[in-house]
Amino acid sequence: MNTEKEFLYKELTGEIIDSACNVHNTLGCGLLEKAYENSLAWELELRGRRVFLQKEFKVIYREKEVGIYYADLVVDDKVIVEVKAVENIDNIHHAQLLNYLRISGLRVGLIINFAKTKLQYERFII
Repeated sequence: MNTEKEFLYKELTGEIIDSACNVHNTLGCGLLEKAYENSLAWELELRGRRVFLQKEFKVIYREKEVGIYYADLVVDDKVIVEVKAVENIDNIHHAQLLNYLRISGLRVGLIINFAKTKLQYERFII
């Protein structure tokens, strides 16, 4: 077991999840993703974190730029956060985040789903 990999940015991801809980407790469920995304960014900024909204990453295929991906949030240049307001976090969301991590070169990502009465989140590391 590689505990260094398993706990990479543990404090930061914990703070992001705690911030998401604050947003969810305040706003509840039923809003569009953008409202949660903006609120989470603001909550993290209030905590002194550097947050990039819709940070651009180029998609490269065989040395050619073939597209652009926009991460919902990138926190402290370490963690990608994908904000969702969906019925359930699904395998397609897992694949999406793993691809985003590979494209960005970052190693840690969170999917946070605000659509339920209880906040859902999943942590990924590559």
